[in-house]
Amino acid sequence: MLNRIDLRGRTTTPAQLRAAVPRAEVDVDAVLHHVRPVVDAVAERGVEAVLEYTEKFDRVRPAAVRVPVAELQAALSSLDPAVREALEETIARTRRVHADQRRTETTTQVVPGGTVTEKWVPVARVGLYAPGGLAVYPSTVVMNVVPAQIAGVESLVVCSPPQAEFGGLPHPTILAAAALLGVDEVWAAGGAQAVALMAHGAVDTDGSELAPVDMVTGPGNIYVTAAKRLLRGLIGIDSEAGPTEIAILADSTADPVHVAADLISQAEHDPLAASVLVTDSEELADAVDAELERQIGATKHQERIRTALTGEQSGTVLVSSVDEGVRVVDAYAAEHLEIQTRDAREVAARIRSAGAIFVGAYAPVSLGDYCAGSNHVLPTGGCARHSSGLSVQTFLRGIHLIDYSEDALREVSAKVVALANAEDLPAHGQAVTARFAR
Repeated sequence: MLNRIDLRGRTTTPAQLRAAVPRAEVDVDAVLHHVRPVVDAVAERGVEAVLEYTEKFDRVRPAAVRVPVAELQAALSSLDPAVREALEETIARTRRVHADQRRTETTTQVVPGGTVTEKWVPVARVGLYAPGGLAVYPSTVVMNVVPAQIAGVESLVVCSPPQAEFGGLPHPTILAAAALLGVDEVWAAGGAQAVALMAHGAVDTDGSELAPVDMVTGPGNIYVTAAKRLLRGLIGIDSEAGPTEIAILADSTADPVHVAADLISQAEHDPLAASVLVTDSEELADAVDAELERQIGATKHQERIRTALTGEQSGTVLVSSVDEGVRVVDAYAAEHLEIQTRDAREVAARIRSAGAIFVGAYAPVSLGDYCAGSNHVLPTGGCARHSSGLSVQTFLRGIHLIDYSEDALREVSAKVVALANAEDLPAHGQAVTARFAR
């Protein structure tokens, strides 16, 4: 079922491992020439351009971009009670975890009379993108809004594609999730045009202001990613999200039923989704293949799942030992990494590169997608080697406050002058000595 890569008995460097493991090939640069005209048109013509592209790509033209607050409340009122209860639990758990991430101001006394204080200031206004393509993601609304709110962001807008079947509004579950979170500003816009609208702002069809944001977060397709790349600098972004991915490090103690189910659950997202098994047990690999064939037949999205699992981005990597498996998954740096081995907690503690790590048989990625309390907006494409997932810190800026007395500056002035002269910037030194020349 899964393509196999046999690394047993091979000595490999980290670079060779990165090249050997399966990875989706996503070339954002290749679509930039499609996206740039969209971004430019929105910058020049505002909402009119947004609605034109919305009609072209989403086959619907909303009367206005901003969703009336009454529609948010109506969506919440009609929400399935079981879904509402689940969302409320997700919100509560996510708030509990993220509340402990809030940073506090720290003051360091460098010398008597000289202090440096680091204060944390939230971004003023944020745009949070919730996709609406192959699936609808109210959970993504939660994962973006909660850390922003805890960070202290004062102004939030949720942006999600309009749906023809819902009269040009975003999916009602998206609207209901926003209402549950206390967000009353939702825009019906998707794709690159939505990112451009959030970055530039505009005037809506009724003459009301759609204020620009300082930062855009949230996952999306390759066109959303390309727009974020083009607009980075004008706005801050969280990351350039690629296709979702799961890696499972497993040994002979793992249950192939669990492993197969978890690989399938990730493949369900997208035909480009990556599902990778890393194991030192060929018997487990065979059993997982058999389970995949058995379980796929009972799934709703069989074609999508099978395409993802048989694609070049998915596969089984056979290794000589769990220790070698640790090296492989560290090189892969998966968005989601499951550890299903003996002493799973000890193995998990050795991992250095992953967006999130799920420990043992009873912490599947699906739990993290919804109700673990962790955040599911995570780095993809190997970016977990240098980047973190979405958190409260994403929405905070650290600012240093330097406070020195006259005596404290005088005491260090000669060293400032020496370094300024060493860099051939004498005016830097003079800016200090001028204070003591009279």
